[in-house]
This record gives sequence, structure tokens and C-alpha cells, in this order.
Amino acid sequence: MKYADFLSEGGSIGFVAPAFGASTEPYISGFNSAVATFEEMGYKTVIGPNCYKGDGIGISTNPYDCGKELTESYLADDTDILIPAGGGELMCETIDYVDFSKIKASKPKWFIGYSDNTNFTFLLNTICDHAAIYGQCASNFGMKPWHQAIHDSFDILTGKKLEVSSYGTWELESLKTEDNPLVPYNTTEKLSLVYYGCDRNSTSFKGRLLGGCLDCLCNLVGTKYDYVKAFNDKYGDEGIIWFFESCDLNVFSIRRALWQLDRSGWFGRAAGFLVGRPMQYGQDMFGLNQYNAVTDILGKYNVPIIMDADIGHLPPAMPIISGAYGCVEASEDKLNIRYELK
Repeated sequence: MKYADFLSEGGSIGFVAPAFGASTEPYISGFNSAVATFEEMGYKTVIGPNCYKGDGIGISTNPYDCGKELTESYLADDTDILIPAGGGELMCETIDYVDFSKIKASKPKWFIGYSDNTNFTFLLNTICDHAAIYGQCASNFGMKPWHQAIHDSFDILTGKKLEVSSYGTWELESLKTEDNPLVPYNTTEKLSLVYYGCDRNSTSFKGRLLGGCLDCLCNLVGTKYDYVKAFNDKYGDEGIIWFFESCDLNVFSIRRALWQLDRSGWFGRAAGFLVGRPMQYGQDMFGLNQYNAVTDILGKYNVPIIMDADIGHLPPAMPIISGAYGCVEASEDKLNIRYELK
């Protein structure tokens, strides 16, 4: 696995929009605030040509221009890291126009994003052997003040820390609106981790981290972008720690998606699973909930499964260095991940 250089003091932060751009509120204000915050911290900023666009369907603009921007920005010398403007819905169409062969041959660059950006973070790992960060998009860095999760993400990008822990409380209902675009997370809910196949009092496991948003992963399986078998062949002896969460999927869709990935052989080298809170939190349909939707498919692997983790769409979210070797330790409602860049 190849790792990028960390962002140095006074370095350059690039912004791209391979998924949604900052074209509506509260995302315009959040994006502008993030840019201003980084500049106040002494960093240079480079805003890609699609960052404020909104003429695309499910993405900032047409897929060709989105892919072109992402490829050129990753290869460019004028930026040290890349942060996407936001998530989206159809970034899967963008990747048809990303030149993964050039990216694979290039010097790695940190790309941090989540949700629809799984279409790039995951493929950076599996196709290019470049590590990525499953974490904040640009507008999150615009909140005032920063939540600890935002500090953690930036500390990962700058190399100040390689270890993160869960946050204790989380947001079920956001207070962010067009009129209040920079409000911090509304963390009203107490974190309560759910364990399966392991000891709630003390559980630890290690392996290579891989995953992202399940909505995106189930679209990649079986396509020409599916390099998971090669990834498993290369890193499987270390064990793979799969992490995932979901956005639009209901509990039946979660179960169908996991069934699809499972029957495609993705999880054969699993050392454990970290499952974030689904966006459709608390859903129960015909006896299926967010827990047995997962465990009835993945329980057969007899590895630890930790659910309702701080990963994904219901913040705060721990930044995950996807592609890195991870050392997971959990006890009761505390989850800790230490990253080894090897």
C-alpha cells in the first residue's frame, strides 16, 4: 500500500466536485467557510472548476468533466491533498472518466471524503494501491466551532495523529439549515455500541481496512472496477477489516447488498466488521432491523462485528484510513482504531 505525504504547514489544499458541488445552501456557505478557515490557518487553497456547479444529475456537472477534474487534480503539482465539495448520488458515472492507470502510476495524494466518494476512496485502495481517508467532505470543515471529529480528520491529514476514538454522543437530528449553515453537530444521543460474535467487555482485532458506503459498494461489485479478489489475494493473509455504513438503503436493501457482496466472495478473508449507524436508523420492517440485516449474512464468518459505530452519515464520524493496517480495540461503548502505514 502506498501512502501520501502528510499536509505540511502552509501547504496547498485542493477542492474538487466528482459528486455534488456546493451549489445550494447550506452547502455554499459551509464550503466557503471551510475555504476561509483553511486560508486563515495559513494554507493555500485551489478550487476546482466544478466545485460551485449544480447542472449535473446527482453530481456537480456532466460525468466527463467530473472525471477529468478529479484525474487532473489528483495528478497536479499545485495541491498536496484533495477534499471533495460534498457527497452525491451518481458518482458511479464519474469513474468511467477517471484515468486510474495514470493515478496508479502517480505519486499518492491524500483524498478525504465519504458517502458517494466511496467510488474513489475504495478504488484508490483496490485498483491503485493508494491509501485514502473515509471522512469529512469540505462543508464539514466549515462548521464553527469544529467538533472533535473534524479536528481528528485534519490531524490525520497533517500526520499529527494516527489513532482515533469514538466520541460518546451522536447526532440523530441536524440543526443545520439554509439560515444556520455553520452550526456544529447536534449530539443528543448517547453512543451505544452493539457487539456480535465478540466480548462487549473487551474485543480486539487487526487487519487491512477496506470499505465505505454500502449504497456505492453494491454497485461496484461484478463490474470492471471490482478488484476485490486481487486485493484479498494480496492482503488477505493479514485479514481484512471491512467497514461500511449506509445512506438511502432500508433494512431490506442493506441485507440484499450484503448478500450480494458476500456471494461475490468479498468477505472471505474478513478479520472483523465495523458497521456505522445507518441513515435509516431504528428501522424495523417485518422482523428485520439494522442489526439482524447484518448479522444474519455476516455472522457465519465467526469474526467480531461491531455495529452503530461512529462511521458515516449520522455524525460524528471517525476518519478511517482506508487501505491502512488497523488495530481495533473496543470495550463497552468505546471504540479505538490505531493505524499503521505499512
